[in-house]
Amino acid sequence: MLRWDWIAVAMLLASPDIAYGQDALFDAAGYRITRYRAPTRRPPEGVTRIAPAAAALLRPDVDALFLDVLPAEGGHRQADGRWRLAAPHESIEGARWFPEGGQGAIASDAERRFIRAMARLTRGRREWPVVVFCRADCWLSWNAARRLHALGYRRVWWLAEGTDGWRDMGLPLVPVAPEGGLAL
Repeated sequence: MLRWDWIAVAMLLASPDIAYGQDALFDAAGYRITRYRAPTRRPPEGVTRIAPAAAALLRPDVDALFLDVLPAEGGHRQADGRWRLAAPHESIEGARWFPEGGQGAIASDAERRFIRAMARLTRGRREWPVVVFCRADCWLSWNAARRLHALGYRRVWWLAEGTDGWRDMGLPLVPVAPEGGLAL
């Protein structure tokens, strides 16, 4: 093989979307189901991207619901529904944390809890703004934003830079507990 042929083979193997097939990354409904830490280029259809500086002007629970969907790394939900965490989690002050909300293949009981909690937190107003985030280059917030839009929420704003972008602006992150309770 010529040198350029080897380079082409190496590029093909290094490109995850080509090497494994685009279909392997998403399920039939269009949710990302694997390798969540990867660049996200645009918001899901019907969702608006919000810049960190614009999100910082909003007051959580007054102007918008801030929704953190980063998983509980090393943590798990117990049979009684409460969370046992392996490490503390920091988020935007006033944000609600739903560790399962961004999964592509979400368990039916977790999805029901998420839907009920969203209805409660928005007081059933599907026009209430919701700012969805996790970290930069994370498909979990993309999935959650897509899910909320599919549920009929009309003002879903995707903070693609997540807590990384928030911290980069010099804004504080504070410890939060998962929505639904924390087991001590």
